[in-house]
Amino acid sequence: MVREQYTTTTPGTSLERPKNEYIYKIGIYGWRKRCLYLFVLLLLIILVVNFSLTIWILKVMWFSPTGMGHLRVTKEGLRLEGESEFLFPLYAKEIHSRVDSSLLLQSTHNVTVNARNSNGEVTGRLNVGPKMVEFHSQQFQINSKDGKPLFTVDENEVVIGTDKLRVTGPEGALFEHSVETPLVKAEAFKQLRLESPTRSLSMDAPRGINIKAQAGNIEALSQMDIKLHSSDGVLLLDAETVRLPKLPEGARGGTGISQGLYEICVCPDGKLYLSVAGVGSTCQEYSRVCQ
Repeated sequence: MVREQYTTTTPGTSLERPKNEYIYKIGIYGWRKRCLYLFVLLLLIILVVNFSLTIWILKVMWFSPTGMGHLRVTKEGLRLEGESEFLFPLYAKEIHSRVDSSLLLQSTHNVTVNARNSNGEVTGRLNVGPKMVEFHSQQFQINSKDGKPLFTVDENEVVIGTDKLRVTGPEGALFEHSVETPLVKAEAFKQLRLESPTRSLSMDAPRGINIKAQAGNIEALSQMDIKLHSSDGVLLLDAETVRLPKLPEGARGGTGISQGLYEICVCPDGKLYLSVAGVGSTCQEYSRVCQ
């Protein structure tokens, strides 16, 4: 581009008209102009590509005003539809499943749920592994639908809140120490057996022990002696017939020969004592033992 210079004069004056001269040139010519057009075209291509990628990402990730993909943002919190995978720890106050499905937590290793206090310290931990389920806390409790405690465990005791504890194992229940219970009952049409294979079996109650078989027999078997002892009371055998089938019987012999046999005698007040057996009864109604 060329700019010409003009000079104006007043009437009556004469000036020489200057010759046309090139003052300066403006603009981009040659290879610079071609590079500029190429650079603008490259920027336009990049802009179109970025815009296309943005549209593609929004479509693939299912972005919407309510969330992204299967993730929905509601008033109650976040809602996930389908299966979700978390690569890092998940912090949440509550986790609920849908009304028509169950909640499934799955891992190739262990599933660990931690509860922390305000200082970040772990106060409770539930670890579900391939071979064991571990729970670390001061107390473990299982409640029913109405909030009734069914099973409670702490450092001091284990409490079972159900009305009936049922053990279905073929070997029954094994207790290494004492057991306190108001009732021990077998299932219908099943036998009840209390057994101590290598030690003694002791049953204590401050107000009595009641053993009842409504449709069968009661058997007490022991390798050694069976002792029935009442420190302050009466030993009562209430039955139509009292039999002692395996008592030894003595043979007739001379007078005064006891043959190591004894006779059980009963005092008027119900007290029992032994008397050396003879040909006839050796029990005396007014024995010194009864006085």
